[in-house]
Amino acid sequence: MKNINYVINGVLAVAVIILFVMQFSSKKESTVAPAFTTEGDSTNLLPVAYVNVDSLLSNYNYSKDLNERILKMQEDYRLDMTQRSNALRTELNDFQRKYEANAFLTTERAQQEGNRLQKKQEELQNYAAKKEQELAAKQMELNGQLRDTIVAQLTTFNQTKGYQIIFSNTMGDNILLSNPAYDITAEFLEVLNKNYSSGK
Repeated sequence: MKNINYVINGVLAVAVIILFVMQFSSKKESTVAPAFTTEGDSTNLLPVAYVNVDSLLSNYNYSKDLNERILKMQEDYRLDMTQRSNALRTELNDFQRKYEANAFLTTERAQQEGNRLQKKQEELQNYAAKKEQELAAKQMELNGQLRDTIVAQLTTFNQTKGYQIIFSNTMGDNILLSNPAYDITAEFLEVLNKNYSSGK
């Protein structure tokens, strides 16, 4: 029994010596991996990527066109409300002038005119609220169309790329630091704009 223990201890001692010699006789290489691989070397990259959403939205032609449509709708709404408000203001000023000049034949007639203008003012407020809701709903619809288009095209784009995960990054909000080699924004943007111009 003692002999077996000596043999086992001897084998372990030899193994430790061999490992020790191998460790110090081989080339000393740094075991710390670099923070990022070089941009040109894609052999060590993980199957992940990210898209800078701010850059994508500001340079994607479809996004620009939708943004112009939304701005046009907002401008049309402001112009419409300005015209309606000015027309009502003119009527209110006329009423005030007539009332102060005692131009109404009776107090009841002045009261009727005041009630009519008050009702018109409430209708204008309701109209404005309704139009704002319609505008917000249309903006949500267009943003949904944009998002769906981007996701659909990203899915098609990724069929040849094989990424396991594609992150979105907004002004460094989600990804604080990364290797630029993982940024596929420019490549994907080129595909988006090409497909959009040919789709038109």
